[in-house]
Amino acid sequence: MAHPGDVSALGALMASGQVDPRGIRAVIGKTEGNGGINDFTRGFFTQSLMLLLAEKTGEDRATLTAHIPCVLSGGTEGALSPHYLVFSVAPGEGARGLALGTAFSAPVPNAAIGRAAQVASVADAVRAAMEQAGIADPEDVALVQVKAPAGQGGDAAARTPDGRRLMALSRAAAAFGVGVALGDIDPDAATEAAMLTDLALFTHRASISSGVEVVANEVVVFGHAPGWAAGLSIGVAPMRDLLDLEGAAAAFRAAGGRVAGVIAKGEPDMSGRIRGQRHTMLGDTDIDAQRHLRGALGAIVSALAGDGRVFVSGGAEHQGPPGGGLVCVFAESS
Repeated sequence: MAHPGDVSALGALMASGQVDPRGIRAVIGKTEGNGGINDFTRGFFTQSLMLLLAEKTGEDRATLTAHIPCVLSGGTEGALSPHYLVFSVAPGEGARGLALGTAFSAPVPNAAIGRAAQVASVADAVRAAMEQAGIADPEDVALVQVKAPAGQGGDAAARTPDGRRLMALSRAAAAFGVGVALGDIDPDAATEAAMLTDLALFTHRASISSGVEVVANEVVVFGHAPGWAAGLSIGVAPMRDLLDLEGAAAAFRAAGGRVAGVIAKGEPDMSGRIRGQRHTMLGDTDIDAQRHLRGALGAIVSALAGDGRVFVSGGAEHQGPPGGGLVCVFAESS
């Protein structure tokens, strides 16, 4: 991407016939904003994308926005490069392969963000996406990517006036919803009181972003199921902390083949220490802790990928062990 609204690369692929715009199911990308509550770049990209797709398909822009998840994370600090991954499907027959399913929850009222109602709506959307993909067993799900709302309008501070905390609560509720749907988190334990407090509750198969540019929980499920083409693989591995190079490398080994895309989640360790040593991410009054995190984790994962086009997102609440996260690698067989 040359700028946050640049969709020319996808336009060229459509013009050459390499991508059928009607087959696009989801888009996941990194924009160069600040990643915060006021990051306009995510909405700018979504608008540009939907205008392009409306032009190419003849469908109404609002209709496209309502059924194609556009999961964006702002912040391309350090070596990270603004980019987007386009997931497209085509009719055909296949054996067991990499499967994709999508679903949208109903719009989430501001008062429901970070509450039990959001947990339930995400869990239901995950199950619907699994059904669309033909994934019957939750154990066959490799990763669930969610874009969750962070509230819009003057009454967005339904639970807290702190916009960053509202985003964190939305991510926490979405992570609980994924964990409940996949059986990684006990439904009875996934309470509002446990959000952001009981860090022992997590799923290692969720990547959650939140922002004001969406009004519903947008869910993309990746896994394995019959009827999908061979040639694509996915490798997902947890990182126990920010320095877990071996954990990150395990995802690349599990995927095998030529790397086609990478998703990584991380979180500044709230204890203020990594492997016993003090870090200063949480106390820096000049640079937000998540920006520190994206720069550091981005360097590690980009070095492994040999490419700066890596989706690295902070805010890994309940998406791995405290201070840790995950790496997901998509690959094409050689």
